[in-house]
Parts: sequence; structure tokens; C-alpha cells
Amino acid sequence: MLFRQLFDSTSSTYSYLLADETSGKAVIIDPVIEKTGEYMQLLDELGLTLELALDTHTHADHITALGELRDCSGCQSMIGVESQSECASGMFKDGDVLQVGSINVQVVYTPGHTDDSYSFVVEDQGKTYLFTGDTLLIRGTGRTDFQNGDARQQFSSLWDKLLSYGDDALVYPAHDYKGWHQSTVGEEKQNNPRLQAKTVEDYVALMGSLNLPNPKLMDVAVPANRACGKV
Repeated sequence: MLFRQLFDSTSSTYSYLLADETSGKAVIIDPVIEKTGEYMQLLDELGLTLELALDTHTHADHITALGELRDCSGCQSMIGVESQSECASGMFKDGDVLQVGSINVQVVYTPGHTDDSYSFVVEDQGKTYLFTGDTLLIRGTGRTDFQNGDARQQFSSLWDKLLSYGDDALVYPAHDYKGWHQSTVGEEKQNNPRLQAKTVEDYVALMGSLNLPNPKLMDVAVPANRACGKV
């Protein structure tokens, strides 16, 4: 499997390009609209055909490239069914498997940051790749105070789902603000301060005490992303 981690410095967003090297079919996760030209150039340079563009959830801090990539490449654009984004080519739900060449992208519903939050799991050559969106970050977790967020749901998404993968499972989040590129489930269990909560009540209290400002682009990004990036 060909794998690239791509970064938008303005929103501190990670996007991920995965491709089956035999067929040349590719999928991109959480693309940013301003980077569309760079994505298309990279696909051309690597001789890849973009089959799927996926968002882990309706983002509030940047505008998605789902619509632009579909227009440029003819790929299918997909987001979770809870998003109600009728502009998407299709919607996925918990338990779906999205096939791109020989790559199977397992869809796991992980609500809490938003009510349409998903994670994607890919197994390749004995490694487990977890693309956790904003649900599990490196040394953090996604805020739960807007877009129908729910700290209790996120606690379940973390402890009952994502943390149940082996300690060696690789964690690739949708954002990082400190320059971290990748972690593992075991590393986050041990070192992530938000994962030290002992009970759901402790976690709810912790998340309720953050008092974070709204993302600067929230009023623009959320409606635009519900329209697949069409402002």
C-alpha cells in the first residue's frame, strides 16, 4: 500500500492518501479545498487514479475538498449518513467496508466530537492504521461542545472502540497543533492526559471544563462542508 500523510498548515489538518500500488486506485481522507491542486499534481506524479474522497466528519475549521476533487477527478465523494449532506456521491455507515483496489477501508462510527464523526481502519502487511478524525488526537481528544457533540458518546467511542485495537495500532488523527505526525494506541493509553479519566463521569467533567473558543471558520466552514465544500 502506498501511503502519504499531507498537511495544511493554516488549519493544522492532516489529510491521507492511500493507494493500491498494483491497480493505481487511490483514496484520500479529510482533504482541504486549498490543497486540491497539490493533491491532483501528486496523483498525476504517482500515476494514481482517485476513486474515493472521504471526510471523517463535517469539519468546522476548514473547507473540505470533497466537491472539488469530485469535479477534478470524477471520484466518488462520501461522508457519514448522519451528516445529511445530500451533495455527496454516497454516504457510509458503521460497519461498511469501502474497497479501493485491494485496500479495504473499514468504517467505524465514533461520535462525540460531532454526531457524524467516523474513524477508518485499514489493515496492511500486519499493521493496523487508525484514521481517527477528531475523535482521538495525539495527546488529546476532539472537543465535544458543538455540532451535537456529546462527551458520553465520545467516551464510549474511545474506550469501547478505538482503544480496543491492539497497542501497536497506528493512530493518524485529522489534526495536530504541536508537530506530532503519528502515535499508537498503546502510547496514547499511557500518555494522553484525557485518557486517564477513570469513569465516564470524570471524562464528561473534564470535557465540560475546557471553555475553548469557537474555530475561526466555523460559521463559514460548517455550512460549506454540508454542501461538499461549495461556499
